[in-house]
Amino acid sequence: MGNDLISSLSFAAAGMETQAMRLRHVSENIANADTPGYHRKVMTFRAAMETGLVEPGPVRLDRKDLTRLYDPGHPLADATGHYDGSNVDLVIEIADAREAQRSYEANLRMFDQTRQMTQSLFDLLRR
Repeated sequence: MGNDLISSLSFAAAGMETQAMRLRHVSENIANADTPGYHRKVMTFRAAMETGLVEPGPVRLDRKDLTRLYDPGHPLADATGHYDGSNVDLVIEIADAREAQRSYEANLRMFDQTRQMTQSLFDLLRR
């Protein structure tokens, strides 16, 4: 029983850590939405082979085409007046942020419930 509670805490903590990292990358993408030439960062997830815990996979750059912007006065504009913007879509980033937040909160609730169960178990054992 004790190992199951500890495992539950480990799984919840790993989930929170992974979602926090995901939120960090989403925040970077949003902050760089107007940065010319910026490629959106995409994070993957995987289960650790030894423990089965969720862990972040490699972060890769989204290879979707960059937005071509027309601004002849921009210092990066070419002879036609265009330059490469970013490939960040704010709607997608906001949706990813909400999903990561909800997943983080679910893991936090699981962590808190497991902590409460552990506390109740200790209270019973002290009697």
